[in-house]
Amino acid sequence: MSGCIPHGAGLGFRRELLAELEAGVPAAVNFFELAPENWAAMGGRSARQLRAFTERYPFVCHGLSLNLGGPQPLDMELLARIRAFMLEHGIGLYTEHLSWCGDAGQLYDLFPLPCTGDAVRWVAARIRQAQDMLGMRIGIENASYYVAPPGAEMSEAEFIRAVVEEADCCLHLDVNNILVNAANFGFDPYDFLHGLPLERCCYIHVAGHDVEPDGLRIDTHGADVIDPVWALLDAAYARTGPLPTCLERDFNFPPLAALGAEVAQIVARQACARRTAEVVA
Repeated sequence: MSGCIPHGAGLGFRRELLAELEAGVPAAVNFFELAPENWAAMGGRSARQLRAFTERYPFVCHGLSLNLGGPQPLDMELLARIRAFMLEHGIGLYTEHLSWCGDAGQLYDLFPLPCTGDAVRWVAARIRQAQDMLGMRIGIENASYYVAPPGAEMSEAEFIRAVVEEADCCLHLDVNNILVNAANFGFDPYDFLHGLPLERCCYIHVAGHDVEPDGLRIDTHGADVIDPVWALLDAAYARTGPLPTCLERDFNFPPLAALGAEVAQIVARQACARRTAEVVA
């Protein structure tokens, strides 16, 4: 399946932002990202509003509920709807979380997988199944988590690399998730970053997070991006180049101009990474 692959900097496509976006998209925004589960079945006014944007901008599909690591069979009906939706709107990139989110039913949260060889083989087989259905390589995202499953046979970075290689898929890098997990579990975010299969990276997320009174960091996507996340993004670009990068914001929305300014920061950092690469070359 072919479709448009974005470049530059993007913004999450949220209904809460629609009125402002219809009045004018910030100049820094080159593409949008959406959750296909929230839009694929929409008709009427919502479908018309979406079409008005997909005709002018590239989009990325970032899934929320495929449950790649879960115990139940993959939802092939959902994958079929996603495939049809992507074809309808000319979307060329689909990513999902390296996690599980359901068993007998949807749990509406993302849970980590144990870093074991059995889990590598299980989730990689399901990623290959999803790729066969969609007719493309997909990106899997390193997820935030708050309890580490027991019985680890390898580090999380080694686990992610093993899954990407076994599944022959791409990596969707989330630098905010690295920083959140590093702060909560006491590891070096840069060591983790450089242990990932960055040569397979296709797409990047940045976002803000909240800090609880006890210091626990929560991946909320409801605050501004902080300087350590920007710095980690710069370190990623030094390895991957300025890949398409999306600003995630899921609630507590500031005015669109403020979001546009954050997206413009991505653009500026991409330009800096590009200039640095040219000097080195």
